[in-house]
Amino acid sequence: MQLIKNMLLLNHGLPQFNLFKVDLVESTISSLLENQHEKFLSLEKDLSFLNENFDKGDIKENTDKLYDLAIYESEKIDHSLDYAWSIVSHLKSVKNNDELREVYDKCLPELVKESSYVSQSLPLFNSLKKLSLSGELSPVKQRIIDAGFKSMYLSGIDLEDEKKKRFNEIKIKLSELSTKFSNNILDSVKEYKMIIDSENKFMKEMPKFALELYSQNAKKKYPESTPENGPWIVTLDYPSYVPFMKNYPDSELREKLYRAHTSKASEGDRNNLPLIKEILELKREISQLLGFDNYVQVSLEKKMANSQKEIEDLLNDLAKKSSVRANREIEEIRNYKKSYEENLSDSSNSPDSLYPWDILYYSEKIKENKLGLKEEELKPYFSLEKVLEGLFEVANNLFGIVIKESKEGIQVWDDDVKFFKIYNEGSDEEIASFYLDPYSRPGEKNGGAWMNTCIDKSKYMNKKPVAYLICNGSPPIKEGDVCTKPSLMTFDDVVTLFHEFGHGLQHMLTIINETSASGINNIEWDAVELPSQFMENWCYHKPTLKSFAKHYLTDEDIPDDLFNKIIDNKNFNSGLAMLRQIYFSLMDLHLHSNEMKSEDDILKVQKEFADRYLVTPRIEEDRFLCSFSHIFAGGYSAGYYSYKWAEIMSSDAFGLFEEHDLNDKRKIREIGMKFRSSVLSLGGGTPPSIVFESFRGRKPEVDALLRHNGL
Repeated sequence: MQLIKNMLLLNHGLPQFNLFKVDLVESTISSLLENQHEKFLSLEKDLSFLNENFDKGDIKENTDKLYDLAIYESEKIDHSLDYAWSIVSHLKSVKNNDELREVYDKCLPELVKESSYVSQSLPLFNSLKKLSLSGELSPVKQRIIDAGFKSMYLSGIDLEDEKKKRFNEIKIKLSELSTKFSNNILDSVKEYKMIIDSENKFMKEMPKFALELYSQNAKKKYPESTPENGPWIVTLDYPSYVPFMKNYPDSELREKLYRAHTSKASEGDRNNLPLIKEILELKREISQLLGFDNYVQVSLEKKMANSQKEIEDLLNDLAKKSSVRANREIEEIRNYKKSYEENLSDSSNSPDSLYPWDILYYSEKIKENKLGLKEEELKPYFSLEKVLEGLFEVANNLFGIVIKESKEGIQVWDDDVKFFKIYNEGSDEEIASFYLDPYSRPGEKNGGAWMNTCIDKSKYMNKKPVAYLICNGSPPIKEGDVCTKPSLMTFDDVVTLFHEFGHGLQHMLTIINETSASGINNIEWDAVELPSQFMENWCYHKPTLKSFAKHYLTDEDIPDDLFNKIIDNKNFNSGLAMLRQIYFSLMDLHLHSNEMKSEDDILKVQKEFADRYLVTPRIEEDRFLCSFSHIFAGGYSAGYYSYKWAEIMSSDAFGLFEEHDLNDKRKIREIGMKFRSSVLSLGGGTPPSIVFESFRGRKPEVDALLRHNGL
């Protein structure tokens, strides 16, 4: 058996992560780039010849030939490089280090350059134009061609030489800035450590699970650390930051941690504010080169929404419906703080004012006292293994699929990563698979949670879909190499896992064999959150939750009173949460539709929109935009509104289930299979508006969203 020396050259099957060698990346990518370019030049000649002779033969036959060349052969040519670079990109997001980062940055400009060449290929563009006008394509193929045609136009195909040169320079620069933006956040989180010594009396009041995590954080520097006696280290990593802000009694350290959190990547060499200004400037320049007034107009060319005004009207209407409740919620927090701290003789806090670092703390106190809900009571019922069992049971009940863990022959990038295969019920044929990376790894793994494609479905390339599902939950507690407590999830972590799994299902259950329209490919961005947000609803369905919410020590079901508290808490501060999302969305649109002449202008916009939409207290030094990776290092530029846009559809879709008995397994399976055969199956081959209507029987309505948020 031949020994594989370079896994980036495998170009098929599951990645062999154990064979990854960073020192081979640059030379491999360079070689693959050269090879791809040569093959594409040859393809261009074939496309030009067929274009010239298109009308001389049978139009249907020539249409099929031209489609095969323009789409299938392009896919074949791209495959080796795409396969290799997707592995490198993935590892950079989950296993980041200086060496990998350096080689990634070296390769990126050449990759962007080649991508620009392909997207500005005149023979390819002319081929797509001929195909679009042929009248001989199936609806799916027609949509692929039309989307490709539009994408090439937005990639500068029609620009004159000097403008095209400048356009391509900007694309390279934007990719570099986006990468640097993300790196700065990762490094800021990695660097910050708040050390709390053993004498701190307030740590005795912290939940046990938080103390265990903070002690584990401290072990490397302080081997003597214990959860009970410290010392402890608190970081800006989500599983560390949030419990501290919710539970630490004294405001002084809460303020310190909050200020560090809101100022991430905003100082010194890691200051992202200049990057934001440059990103916005370059996107504005790109827009004008393409003949648009601003970047929002560019963004909307490939989305469901028709205009910025349509989006703003929708969001402002939601803001109006949410503001009364939000004001009531913040007043409750303010009054609770005043009452609570007036009763504490040794309190260092001032009851007269409400500060930003008070919000999570006193919200948690209200939940504990008003709703009787403590996070520490919930976590023992949400071990990762049990949650996964419940999630997979939901998938089986709704969509008729069976999910099994597989370890044989599977190579992963971290020991905690799991791998699963998906089968149709009653069949032994694997239809898809996915990796799950469940725990946070500060310093080497990006924060947040996401789904990404590992392998796209393709009949032509004989590929089954494979997904990456990435979360950042609390890791198991270990003593050395011995696990003393499994990963116990917050309820929010549970909801997040269901959310990302929804994205994964749309990628994995696609029936579209055309790669360009399979899974989430070619779906308008403001529709991609539909299946993910839909899946969240099942976390609040009692039989579903009780199927997996079992105590990790006793296997006892979660008590009814705790479940009822979860339901009571579902819409806790929902008005504040709604306004926060609207604030993000509208500010995003404003930043991308108006000229920002200075860094101060950007901060003024942040303040202006915060004053307009938020009712929570803020500090002048707030620099949260510097870590807003969704719009400056992700796919949500001028599109953050997509969360709310899609939530209208996801809430309304779940409403069809609610109109029947959610406990009627036969009926719910029937509707679930309908959801699978439409939303989860049709990918980007059908417009999402048509897909939704085929499931719901009508256009989406906002009523369910308001009802689900208690508005």
